[in-house]
Amino acid sequence: MKKTMLFILLVFGFAFAMAACGAEKPSTEGDSSSTPDSNSDGEKLVVQVGTSPTYPPFESEKQGELVGFDIALIEKIAEVEDFEVEFSTMQFDGLVPALKSGQLDVVVGALSITDKRMESVDFSNAYYESGLSILTKPDSGITSFDDLQGKLIGVQKGTSSYNYMVANGIKDQDIKQYADISTAYNTMENGGVDAILYDNPSNINYLNEQETDATIVGDILAGEFYGIAVNKDKKELLEKINDGLAKLQEDGTYEQLFDEYLRGEKNGLIEGVVKPEEVVISAE
Repeated sequence: MKKTMLFILLVFGFAFAMAACGAEKPSTEGDSSSTPDSNSDGEKLVVQVGTSPTYPPFESEKQGELVGFDIALIEKIAEVEDFEVEFSTMQFDGLVPALKSGQLDVVVGALSITDKRMESVDFSNAYYESGLSILTKPDSGITSFDDLQGKLIGVQKGTSSYNYMVANGIKDQDIKQYADISTAYNTMENGGVDAILYDNPSNINYLNEQETDATIVGDILAGEFYGIAVNKDKKELLEKINDGLAKLQEDGTYEQLFDEYLRGEKNGLIEGVVKPEEVVISAE
């Protein structure tokens, strides 16, 4: 009987030892298949993209869906580079901090390539050449930038319009900043500010979409280039975005977006590769 019990105990002990060995997980130390830019389980890469949908025709929201040039561009890049995008929306001035903190992988938001922003994020090659214009009412007495002295000027908070005015002699007390450009436009229509200094494509879109007697006056100011902002830890993703942009430029898709979203206005079209360091401007 003692021999039988001993045999049974030995069998159970051996089975338990084998089960424990089988449950041990293989070590992942030294496994380089998983990187910050890739999905280690073989599924398609999902990229978290942030935007502020208050800047038509580049990004806006219609019937609950994000639309616009920037939205379509990143979606087309995702198609040719075989990754997926998930969008998050927030205030414009929160986009770069969210990207820097790792909450987002990418930001599309008609972002001008500036030295200040390049301290915090990487930029793709430029995809649009922009500039600032003055939008005002016919009775404002404003016909050029010099006429803005002593007037109250509306801008969107966190944009380069503010930096340009301060750098060119406009007093801070004469600049009114708004969370979104739509509020600034409405304020101008109601007489709350004398003019808007903002990106020319947005001012053109406003005139095309709204019933207004406002007009663009003076010269286009401060030529700037837009880039897609990427978290600095996502170098492989940045490369994918640049590769995808080049493919869209080559096959004509990029130019088609100008027809679809910018009414064929192609002054901002980029031909070939324009690297961010070649067109970066000072935000001081």
